[in-house]
Amino acid sequence: MQTDAYSLILEAIDSGVYRPGDRLVESELAERFGVSRTPVREALQRLETQSMLARDGRSLIVASLDHNQLAELYVVRAELEALAARLAARHATPEEVKVLGDMVTEDHAYLNDPEALSRANRRFHKQIHLASHNRYLVQQLDLVHRSMALLATTSLAAEGRGETALAEHQAIVDAIGAGDGEAAQAALRAHISKAFETRLKLDAGGVQAGARPRG
Repeated sequence: MQTDAYSLILEAIDSGVYRPGDRLVESELAERFGVSRTPVREALQRLETQSMLARDGRSLIVASLDHNQLAELYVVRAELEALAARLAARHATPEEVKVLGDMVTEDHAYLNDPEALSRANRRFHKQIHLASHNRYLVQQLDLVHRSMALLATTSLAAEGRGETALAEHQAIVDAIGAGDGEAAQAALRAHISKAFETRLKLDAGGVQAGARPRG
């Protein structure tokens, strides 16, 4: 039951039910998810150990990332995602490449819905991780993307970012499909760099922002 409570709370954070700064109360969580308080308590302790939650006096709140943590996260994300793209160019099956291409095409339907586009964006990146066929890399990227849940807004909410992001996705898919590891790696690194740049502008209030979740 600990794993169930943990997964439920983590999903609630990831989907924006609980946002950075929100307090998590053991009894309320147990009632909300229909579980006893013991597995909830254990799940909260686990999430605190993973820095998903932080202490605010005696309370536990959803953690947030400061500027330095954000920069560090994007550095690691860019390197690991680029490696995943390079490996995907080497190991992805034709079926996996087709799924990636279909995702890009279908995701154009979400251009006016930043929240849905952000969810689609996570699915796309997850598919690249899986196409790398390296379980250890997938595990590390899961940790990185878990931390992305601590971002209050999505960079895809910036005006025009969704369309350019999908064009960047297509370039990544084209490189993977061509088996060009260097091009795939470069395209994905450039994509993450642009996302980071957009996020910095959002955080500085320089770009019109939309709603949750992250991207």
